[in-house]
Amino acid sequence: MSFGGDYNPEQWPERVWDEDVALMREAGVDLVSVGIFSWALLQPGPDEFRFDWLDRVLDKLYAGGVRVSLATATASPPPWLTRAHPEMLPERADGTRLWPGGRQAFCPSSPVYREHALALTRAIAERYREHPGLAVWHVGNELGCHNAHCYCDVSAEAFRRWLRRRYGTVEELNRAWGTRFWSQAYGDFAEVLPPRQNPAIGNPTQALDFRRFSSDELLENYRLEKAVLREVTPHVPVTTNLMVADNVRDMDYWSWAGEMDVIANDHYLEAANPRAHQELAFSADLTRSLAGGRPWMLMEHSTSAVNWQPRNRAKDPGELRRNSLSHVARGADAVMFFQWRASLAGAEKYHSAMLPHAGTDTKVWRETVRLGGDLDRLAEVRGSTVRAEVAMVFDWQAWWAVELDSHPSVDVRYLDRLHDLYRSLWERGVTVDFVHPGADLDGYRLVLVPTLYTVANADAARLAEFVAAGGTALVTYFSGIVDENDHVRPGGYPGAYRELLGVRTEEFHPLLEGERVRLDDGTEADVWTEALHLAGAEAVTRYLDGPLPGTPAVTRHRHGDGTAWYVATRLAEEATDALVGRLLEEAGVTPAAPTRPGVEVVRRTGADAEYLFVLNHTDTPAEVPAEGAELLTGTPVTGTLTVPAGEAAVVRMIR
Repeated sequence: MSFGGDYNPEQWPERVWDEDVALMREAGVDLVSVGIFSWALLQPGPDEFRFDWLDRVLDKLYAGGVRVSLATATASPPPWLTRAHPEMLPERADGTRLWPGGRQAFCPSSPVYREHALALTRAIAERYREHPGLAVWHVGNELGCHNAHCYCDVSAEAFRRWLRRRYGTVEELNRAWGTRFWSQAYGDFAEVLPPRQNPAIGNPTQALDFRRFSSDELLENYRLEKAVLREVTPHVPVTTNLMVADNVRDMDYWSWAGEMDVIANDHYLEAANPRAHQELAFSADLTRSLAGGRPWMLMEHSTSAVNWQPRNRAKDPGELRRNSLSHVARGADAVMFFQWRASLAGAEKYHSAMLPHAGTDTKVWRETVRLGGDLDRLAEVRGSTVRAEVAMVFDWQAWWAVELDSHPSVDVRYLDRLHDLYRSLWERGVTVDFVHPGADLDGYRLVLVPTLYTVANADAARLAEFVAAGGTALVTYFSGIVDENDHVRPGGYPGAYRELLGVRTEEFHPLLEGERVRLDDGTEADVWTEALHLAGAEAVTRYLDGPLPGTPAVTRHRHGDGTAWYVATRLAEEATDALVGRLLEEAGVTPAAPTRPGVEVVRRTGADAEYLFVLNHTDTPAEVPAEGAELLTGTPVTGTLTVPAGEAAVVRMIR
């Protein structure tokens, strides 16, 4: 298990570097990311490169047993470059230019940026191609974190080129965008602009395509740098740090995953979220799914507080360990932090680090050292995988589309139903894979399709085939409504899933803010109802009141050898729990281990053993049935594993 974090030695006098390496050895650090924001130091002028300081850093690290994830340093252009080429700076939709002074001050489509970034990438690759400490290449940093969408003239031209490749003719563009509405028909691609700020509501398909284009442009920057690295160092794997979390939605990572030699992710808790540990698990499972089930790399998370939230709360004792081991439980084979040593200046000086401002006589340092030891004791887990019987369909493009303007209710949010269903499964100890809408569903017993507003016909057909072959599926409201161009499917809702679900909805009836409806099973719902008619399905629950009393709210339909369920309202948590329990029983899904809410259980499976991770997020001891050896303490487990409040355990199970 690799262990380490971002290392920024350029922020410190050279006399500190030897102390850093010595403390890294004490903590068990064996991998650090270096050079991420060092462009201005590595290239202080157009024709000048200075690698002497980085040479010394890499040599010291390697001598101390620490290898590097070496960055291409292209994350933030230096001031001399943006001063010489202000045309490379990004613009907002309202025309505001974003200036240097922070980071990522560049238009992703800028040929000037790309030219200089590739030159720097080549210079670094050629300098360190044979360095024995080079473990992996780190392209850029959190691509799209601050500049995912640029609306400048350079981006406009790049957008037009992208549209020409996608549609071929302006006539096809007009059809896809529905431009006969509001006199938007184009006679030439040259007339097309990004969705800049306008007097009314913009064209939704234009906005959706611009998001697709923007994700592709950022990915192209990665591809271009990767091509240079592959040419110079074909033996070194290449990655970049994704941002798989529920506060980042600008990149379609399904299209990125196949370009990466190893999937790496950055994840930070939202301190204000009382269920942040469940969101962490959600994001870790999604990251593993991007990796195709293979082990992945946690490139960044925090030892304690971050600096960028409204209220940056420190982590509780033991939380650092639980967070880290939750990622490991869900497939990570490397645990890294931002950053090694806490900065004394700059925007992130109050961001926690492995070595905090207060030094080694601190909770954070002691927990860091403890985690390093834990990961050493879990070495045999490395390379094992996580298997799931439940799949949840996840699509960044559906996320973009469902939250566009002028929809029936602002309260319909993409992640809402995904998180509620995931919560219920997490509390039962049921592991989830996330899949693209067009993914092969063989091997799963239960497939959940929450709020998949936009879906292609072929992708919808895959779900119907899965159910017909004997699978169990659940679809929630506002799914299947439009095609990939955001055009409504005529004939009634839920569009692409009508036949599979055996229902037809004639009209949406979203509820007003704070309005609730009662169901005939004694539960409640809010946000959404719809005038639904049965067309082969049976009603499982109906509304007792609200705008549609007596109308079905939850339905079940036999389709081929399987069953398809539809939830036409936003169920309260207890109703979601009851429904999930019934789905799991019907599909024959079993948990990783019997558990209770607040006690996280996950299994990793290796060639010779299975490993049960138990993370107790509660304030009371937890007991879980297990038989084997607990790896973190080296003690045998015979029948029952007791995990103290706030602690974690990993059992090598006897098969």
